[in-house]
Amino acid sequence: MGLLQEFKEFAVKGNAVDMAVGIVVGAAFNKIISSLVNDVIMPPIGLLLGGVDFKNLEVVLKRASVSAIGEPLPAVTLRYGLFINTVIDFVIVAFTIFVVIKLMNRLTNIRQVSKKPA
Repeated sequence: MGLLQEFKEFAVKGNAVDMAVGIVVGAAFNKIISSLVNDVIMPPIGLLLGGVDFKNLEVVLKRASVSAIGEPLPAVTLRYGLFINTVIDFVIVAFTIFVVIKLMNRLTNIRQVSKKPA
């Protein structure tokens, strides 16, 4: 069987379409979670911690400077506030996926039990 024929069978089976739909929905879900974290969760947490904006939390390792030939050199920073936001994004996405898979497994088990002959 040729490579082209195998690809046609793969694409026609729906695997590629299912995967593409999953990727598109996942990307949209990621935008929603990022907005939830950045626009809803982190502002109140920052307010409780004394008005801290997590996006601006960083440690400057080397200040901005000018090179010997006059070119500006940017500062070198560790942006740990953005890292905290990303970790919270990950935890929310991981928990949501866990809940969805748990529900799907439960529905699959219910469907299998209802199909068993009495």
